[in-house]
Amino acid sequence: MATGGWGPGTGPGQPGGNGPGGQGGWGAPYGPPQGGPYGPPQPQPGPYPNQPPYPHPNQPPYPQPYPYGPQPTRPAARRRGGCLSFGLIGALLRSAHRVATRLFANEGDNRIVDRTVDRVQMARTVLGALATVGLILAYNVDPNRWQDAAESSAAQLLIAPFVLIVAAPLVIVGFIYYAPPHLRPHLRSRLRAPLKAVGWYVLTLVVVWGILVVTALTVNADDGKDWWEYVLAVASLAVIVWGFPFWFMASLYSARSAFNSAQVHPMLPPVLTMTLVWVFAALNVIGDGAPPGSAVVQFCSTLGGPLSVTAVSLWELRRMRTRFGVTLRG
Repeated sequence: MATGGWGPGTGPGQPGGNGPGGQGGWGAPYGPPQGGPYGPPQPQPGPYPNQPPYPHPNQPPYPQPYPYGPQPTRPAARRRGGCLSFGLIGALLRSAHRVATRLFANEGDNRIVDRTVDRVQMARTVLGALATVGLILAYNVDPNRWQDAAESSAAQLLIAPFVLIVAAPLVIVGFIYYAPPHLRPHLRSRLRAPLKAVGWYVLTLVVVWGILVVTALTVNADDGKDWWEYVLAVASLAVIVWGFPFWFMASLYSARSAFNSAQVHPMLPPVLTMTLVWVFAALNVIGDGAPPGSAVVQFCSTLGGPLSVTAVSLWELRRMRTRFGVTLRG
């Protein structure tokens, strides 16, 4: 029986008795919803809202140590430039080094990076220097031997690119001729990189020494200077502070990479290195003769360097063949 009004209905579990026949109905229009006086319970947030639950400590992402997200970190420390980080001079030296590396130490994709060979070459250089010092200290054949050794090393460093410019074409021509006929066009097509490096080196010499010679011949400090004399003076200053370091680094990298000859074939740099050291040995014997002292001193001073460089270069060629599959005719 319906009760009328908005009272509860007679059916079990019915919220009201306003429906037809007293069955069902809409219940109290403004009554509280089921599940308690304030509705279903809401999930309790953590002590800091809008934070994801912390995962297991051994699983990423790891919980933040602070409740409000990641905190700003200290800016990364600037990388020091080493011995070149001393103001304007350091910036000029770094600029010259960067340009010289890009032009004369770009050995391309054909270069085989072998750290073991690099370490052996460095060890040979250090041992060679120590051997030279040991011979000078042990025999002391000439009081000016230190100055002569330093001047000889500097002269060889500066003369090496010129020797390569003269001798390298002969070696490369013989190298290409020794290759199989079907590989010769490919090797000739890759001569562009060494020729480009040689061109940049010759252009560097022409610009550096041309500016200095023209300035020395035309600029007179006693008379009134024209505008072009000021231009030459500024250009000479630029050559001194930037051109000379660039030329020195270009000579160093040209001798080391043999004018990027690895872009023609990976085996060309060690072959050219052997050629270079024996040319220098012949020039030293022709120019200065055998050094004074015993036969051991003469042998070590004259042939010690070329023989050690040749041994390392031959070992490098063998390592290329056995470890990397590079052959002289491949």
